[in-house]
Amino acid sequence: MDTPMGQPGAPEPQQIRVNFTTTSPDLQLPEGRTQLLVPADIKRYGLSRVLNSESMLATPSPIPFDFLIDGSFLRTSIEDYLKTNGLSSETTLTLQYVRSLIPPVYQASFQHDDWVSDIDVLSATSRAGVWSGDRFVTGQDRLVTASYDGLLRVWNNAGSVIATSPAAGSGHSIKAARFLSASQIASAGLDRVVRVWKYNEADDFLSGTLKPSLELYGHTAAVEALDVHGPTGRILSAASDGSIALWSTSKSSAPPAPANLLPGATTGASNKKRKIAASSAPQRGPLSLTQPQQSAASAVVFDPSDATVAYSASQDHTIRTLDLTTGRVENVITTSHPLLSLCTIQRSSSSSSVLLAAGTSARHITIADPRAGAATTSVMTLRGHRNMVGCVAAAPDNEYSLVSGSHDGTCRIWDLRSVRAATRAEGGGSVSESVYVIERESLKKKKGADRSDVPGRGAKVFGVAWDRTWGIVSAGEDKQVQINRGRDLLAAE
Repeated sequence: MDTPMGQPGAPEPQQIRVNFTTTSPDLQLPEGRTQLLVPADIKRYGLSRVLNSESMLATPSPIPFDFLIDGSFLRTSIEDYLKTNGLSSETTLTLQYVRSLIPPVYQASFQHDDWVSDIDVLSATSRAGVWSGDRFVTGQDRLVTASYDGLLRVWNNAGSVIATSPAAGSGHSIKAARFLSASQIASAGLDRVVRVWKYNEADDFLSGTLKPSLELYGHTAAVEALDVHGPTGRILSAASDGSIALWSTSKSSAPPAPANLLPGATTGASNKKRKIAASSAPQRGPLSLTQPQQSAASAVVFDPSDATVAYSASQDHTIRTLDLTTGRVENVITTSHPLLSLCTIQRSSSSSSVLLAAGTSARHITIADPRAGAATTSVMTLRGHRNMVGCVAAAPDNEYSLVSGSHDGTCRIWDLRSVRAATRAEGGGSVSESVYVIERESLKKKKGADRSDVPGRGAKVFGVAWDRTWGIVSAGEDKQVQINRGRDLLAAE
């Protein structure tokens, strides 16, 4: 219908000038087609259609694309992006386009007899595999799981148990396990003892043995977490009384074990003997034992580039930088909530060599800069989980992504380049939302009345690892280890 005389017509839709660019040689636009005027309200899907059109890339079949502006993924319309960042509609935006990649599809599950509290991986691309050098047999990839039934299990990639440990510490639950090398594993749990296990496999690689080679005494409360550094033969442990211990795997260099903590020793006025099963393994004490935390220490990790530095997280809301040479606390970051998990993210291209990701009881993850004197210690908050975040692990092949496991029964994958400004209700600062959600297969099988209204009930995730070879491996309350694809999930820079 014609516009009545004397009345203004409908306003022209606002348009924004964009400049398309890519690092993919096979997706380069012809010269003269890289700049375009697009509607201000266009989003990722619309931009993807524009790029696939005959006048642009003229792709024979549509390719789904994602778009980055200044290193951050575009998750809104261009108009909303301009408003959020205080930019004029006259601004020319440079959009880097990348292929939308494959989601972390489910691959396999391994069934346990009890809850699985922790998990670690051994492969040619894992820490322990690299530390093992020629001692690692190519193709013999393994998982180690720690369970509430007090047993360690080593698995192959076909889902078969290669070796099971004898029950340690009168069957107390094991809370943490780590490969030190292809033939050595560290574990700890509710019996307060850190154990080093010798792992051997038969010539046919179908069976193996786990034997305790060293027992380390010093903690007087349950051990909640471990980290290891194979090249130096060092182990870190964090306990529920706030103590952090440093240990040696060498019998000759480790000090004697405290006599009052050994099996058969009496404790306290009640004169009760400690109920720890006798063992023939040598017994040693810690290189150092400090109590930097004011509440339970929930996690401790080595700095990835300096094994004399460590970081601990606690339910007292703090992350502490520890000098392992002097035993001193070098820096304290105070957050707003109890912290339950911790991992490092190495940043080779940043002024900060490492960032820390700490899972909280408040359902989010805090990304922190541990440098003393950093202008902003809390760099970013990752939001999306619906229950506490009990485990986190950095991506193995980049410095901008990580995976988290939660008591809501999911793992979430995060891209630190995908950032938005936080709302006032979120407390300000920068926020990132997960790019993928991995649900427990055990929950998917429950329907209707069988599914709980409480997020994650019966399927809490207690442990997670991310490896180039294995993918994303998670474990938890549903007595299962679950494996999801871990490669090519995020666009490369």
